[in-house]
Amino acid sequence: MKQELFEPGNYYHIFNRGNNKENLFKEKENYIYFLQLMEKYLPEICNIYSYCLLPNHFHILLKIKEVSELPVSYQKAEKRIHQPFSNMFNAYTKAINKRYNRTGSLFQEHLHRIKVDTEEYFKNLVLYIHLNPEKHKIIDCFSSYDYSSYKAYLNKNESLLNKSEVVDYFDDISNFIICHQDRKIRLELINEVEKLDY
Repeated sequence: MKQELFEPGNYYHIFNRGNNKENLFKEKENYIYFLQLMEKYLPEICNIYSYCLLPNHFHILLKIKEVSELPVSYQKAEKRIHQPFSNMFNAYTKAINKRYNRTGSLFQEHLHRIKVDTEEYFKNLVLYIHLNPEKHKIIDCFSSYDYSSYKAYLNKNESLLNKSEVVDYFDDISNFIICHQDRKIRLELINEVEKLDY
């Protein structure tokens, strides 16, 4: 299936998983290296708002920069905006293949992308992405997961995230935290209802 081109000025939810449901991340160093590659390849073409890396898949919420903010080479050939993504995933695949003595594709098919076109969708995606480790029962509490962007919002350290824009969507950091906790409670209630035997 042909993927739509990334368009300057638009927000996207990008995601993919391991080929044949294989794990993308086998140990701590893999997660760290993937984040280092994100920081190396993506900031020149996009702003990153949230991410979550899980053993066999990942989610990233980002915005492709406006044409005037892109490097000149991308302004003249917008079709090339996908290239930093390709470079990043190829670099990661090569490193994993070498480290674990494997061959072939690591990621399933093409990078999936969904355009994010409303503020409500944006906010819900931030919550969805951050709560993903708990949803998949990888950890008991999403807020203690080391490989999502949630913790970065709770400290003042520099990061690859555009934190101020996200916090503005939630009005302030207190409401950002409250919205995450509310969503967590709703998910727990849904899970409890699903366990009931009618």
